[in-house]
Amino acid sequence: SVDDVPTKLLRKVLLNHVMVDGIEYRDFKTGYFSTAAQFVNGSQMRNLSIHIEQVNMRVTLNGESRITQGNVRATNGIIHVVDRVIPIPTIVTFAVADENLSSLLSALTRVDLTADFPSILSTAPGISPAPFTVFAPNNDAFNDLLVELGVSRLSSIDEPTLKATLTYHVIAETNALSGDLSDNLELNTLGGPITANVTGGATLTDGNNRKSKIIAVDVQANNGVVHLIDKVILPN
Repeated sequence: SVDDVPTKLLRKVLLNHVMVDGIEYRDFKTGYFSTAAQFVNGSQMRNLSIHIEQVNMRVTLNGESRITQGNVRATNGIIHVVDRVIPIPTIVTFAVADENLSSLLSALTRVDLTADFPSILSTAPGISPAPFTVFAPNNDAFNDLLVELGVSRLSSIDEPTLKATLTYHVIAETNALSGDLSDNLELNTLGGPITANVTGGATLTDGNNRKSKIIAVDVQANNGVVHLIDKVILPN
């Protein structure tokens, strides 16, 4: 029963259903927004993000909960009825929910991978190697990668190369926000070092001197943070 849910967890679940400001159903747009629930990392506190997918006025929250009745008006806000409890997001939640990350999801879940990235990136906060900082290439980044490598599909990339590539997009035991980046900052990913710069726009440079632009920042999950990038980082 609900009485068996720990109070701290129940509070976070409930606050994950609350957004500041009264948002009309028609105003929901695809993208990331903040909820009242919080991620706590030591003394650092940040509001969790929620992913909203709006397709033909059908609104889905964090890939699982759909609004079935909108604009129930109260004196101090607006209620939108959902058909399922909105999940507290992990890194994997956003990869599943965001259609613009579908290629990344396909890469992370390829059946021949010798690393179980979905399980790793679902690690609960407070348990090593969480929290994570993930630089997530969008679908255009993967399309460009296929052209760059001269292959037609993701499955044509051999497993060792794909596994090594994915590790370069993850920093363990760190929730690094965009404000933590600076020029010539070396970031130690699971695959090896890459370099961040912020002058003229935030970028990441891999060992091949290829630059990825950071195009969206500080998408906060319960076990880490995601920054979207426009180019796949490659190993040396």
